Amino acid sequence: MNTKVLTIVAMGLVMGTANVSAQATDCATTASIAYEHAKVKNYDAAEEPLWKVRKECPTYSVATYQFGQKLLEAKYKKATDAEKTTLANEKITIWKERFQYFPGKTKIGDMHSNIGQIMYDNKIGTKESQFAEFQKAWTEDKENFDNPKNVYTYFSLLVDLHGESKKELQDVFDLYDEVIEKIEDQESKKAEKIAVLTEKEEAGTALSSKEKKTLKRSEIILSNFSKVKAGVNQKLGELADCKNLIPLYNEQFETKKVDINWVKSASRRMYAKECTDDPLFFKLVESQHKLEPSAKTAYYLGILAKKDKKTATALKYFNQSAELETKASDKAKVYFKIGEVMKKQGSKAKARSYYRKALKYKPSLGIAYLRIASMIASSANGCGTDVFSKRAVYWLAENYARRAGKVDPSLKSTASKTAANYKAKAPSKTDIFNNPGVTSVSIGCWIGETVRVPKL
Repeated sequence: MNTKVLTIVAMGLVMGTANVSAQATDCATTASIAYEHAKVKNYDAAEEPLWKVRKECPTYSVATYQFGQKLLEAKYKKATDAEKTTLANEKITIWKERFQYFPGKTKIGDMHSNIGQIMYDNKIGTKESQFAEFQKAWTEDKENFDNPKNVYTYFSLLVDLHGESKKELQDVFDLYDEVIEKIEDQESKKAEKIAVLTEKEEAGTALSSKEKKTLKRSEIILSNFSKVKAGVNQKLGELADCKNLIPLYNEQFETKKVDINWVKSASRRMYAKECTDDPLFFKLVESQHKLEPSAKTAYYLGILAKKDKKTATALKYFNQSAELETKASDKAKVYFKIGEVMKKQGSKAKARSYYRKALKYKPSLGIAYLRIASMIASSANGCGTDVFSKRAVYWLAENYARRAGKVDPSLKSTASKTAANYKAKAPSKTDIFNNPGVTSVSIGCWIGETVRVPKL
C-alpha cells in the first residue's frame, strides 16, 4: 500500500472517530435539554429533544424511557377518546423499547402487568391476550407485580374468562389464594411501618419529614390494597359460595382425596366460606389429618371441638396449630382465635397477650387493636385509683382504637367512631388543668401500661 493510500485511510479513521465523538456529544447535549424540561414536567418543550434521543441514541440512558413514559401518561390524561388508543399503543411500545435496550433496568413483573393494564383500559386485543400479559408478569416476576390496580384486573379477567367457559373454576380458586396471599403480604409490610411510626408519635416523639412521608405513603398504599382485597372478594362473589363449593368438591373428592394440596385448599376454602356444617368438611379434615397432620388440621380440629363446646380441647388444638404454623398470616389467625376464646372467658390479660401475638405476625390485623381497646375501656372503673386515673384509662383505649384504623383502612370508620366514644369519656381540658404537673398516668391491674396525657 503506497503512502497516498495510507494517508487516505488514516484520514478516514480520524474522521470516523470524530463523527462518533460528535454524535456522542450531540446525544448528551440533546438528552440534557430533554431531561431538564421533563424533570419540571414541561413536556411540551421536552417532547422533541426526547424523541430525538430515543430515535438516534436509544442506548444512551434508561432515563429516556422513564421520562418518555411520564410524558405519554401526561398526554394521555389530556387526550380525547379518539386519541387515547394511539397513545396507549405508544405507551406499550416505549415499554418494549426500554426492555430491548435496558433489560437489566426493566422489571418483567412491572412491564408486563402495566402493558396488560394499558391493553385492558383501552380495549386493545382480546381478553385472552390481555390476560396473557398479566399471566407472564405473575409467573415470571410476581415480586415486582405489585400495583394494586393491576392485581385486581388480573384476577377480574380470569373470573370473566371463566364466565365465558374459557377457564376452569379451579383456576379461579388457585389464583384467588395466590392473590390474597400477595395482598396480605403487602398489607403486613405497610402496616408494620405504620404501627412503628404511630407508636413513636403517641410516645410524644416528633416524626422527621422523611418519616411523615413514609407514614403517609404507607397509609395510601395500604388503603389501596384494602380496596383491592374487597374488590377481589366481591369479584369472586357467588363462585366461592357453599352452593358451588360443596358440589364441586364432592365431585372431586374420591379422585383427589389423596392429593394433599387439593385437600388443603378445599378445606381452607370451605372454612373461609363457613361451609363447616356440611359433612364434606369433616371428610376433608379427616383426610388431611391422615395425609399430613399439620397446623391446619390442628386448627380445624379446634374449630370442630369449639362447635361441640369442648373449650379445653379446642384451646389445646389451637395452641398446637399456632406452634406448627409457619405462614405468618395463618399463625396470626390462630392466635387471634385463641384471644377470642380467652376474652369470652374473661381472661383479659391472656386475651391481650394472644391478640398481641396475632399482631406480631400480621401487623395489619386492626381488629385485634379494637379488641384490646374494648377490654381496656371495660376495665376503666377497676383499674384506676381515683376519678382522674379511671377516666384516663379511656385515653389508652382511644389510642388502641385509632391504631386499628391506621393499620386496617377497612376499619377506619368503625375505629374512628370507637376512638371518639372513648375520647368523650376521658378527662376533659378542665380535668387536666385541675391536675397540674401530671404528664402521664400509670394504669394498674391487668392493664399495666402508662398513657401520656394529651394536649387538649
